[in-house]
Amino acid sequence: MKFLLTLIVVAVIVAVVRKLVRHKNLAPLLPRRYNFGKRRDTLRETLRLLDERGAKALLETGVARMGLEKSKGDGASTIVFGLWAKQNDAHLYAVDIDPAATERAGQAVVMMDLSDSVTLVTSDSVAYLDEFTDMVDFLYLDSYDYHKTDTAIQTASQDHHLNEIKAIEGCLHEDTVILIDDCDLPNGGKGKLVIERLTANGWKVHMSEYQVILVKGE
Repeated sequence: MKFLLTLIVVAVIVAVVRKLVRHKNLAPLLPRRYNFGKRRDTLRETLRLLDERGAKALLETGVARMGLEKSKGDGASTIVFGLWAKQNDAHLYAVDIDPAATERAGQAVVMMDLSDSVTLVTSDSVAYLDEFTDMVDFLYLDSYDYHKTDTAIQTASQDHHLNEIKAIEGCLHEDTVILIDDCDLPNGGKGKLVIERLTANGWKVHMSEYQVILVKGE
């Protein structure tokens, strides 16, 4: 009986440890209960780079439609970067073509008291980036939804993100940090063409997981 109880205790401990390992939070930026899963490590490294480089102008394509509700599923980027912006006297500009998405993201922004640090825009991202004139310290690309099997959607998504980088390229500088979501997917994910273009022009892949971080000034 004693041996059986020991096995049960060990099994419980192992289960708890496994759960903790899988639960990847962004504390102290956000409470530990929020799990960022496969994006946690690249998000954490991105925030470290933004701290290190003193980023002020942050730009995001594709907003976090569910605020913090789906932190593990979509990364809750608008809230993560908006909160960082608030704490560091910076500003996040976030654009999405879907008015329902910007409305829901806006509700989360208000709930988190980030309205002074986040500007939400409903627009085609390429058109918005083409008209953007400020220098960009951080760029996050996550707009056109990707598909794991539909090659037509894959191509359209990759082309769209490439057009985004072409539109904003003139506003990037030596210390700009670029983060691209959904890269570890069939046929190269959202960032395939962007990464090819940037690396051919002197940018370096700083970190490559589900998301990819690119920098120039290392």
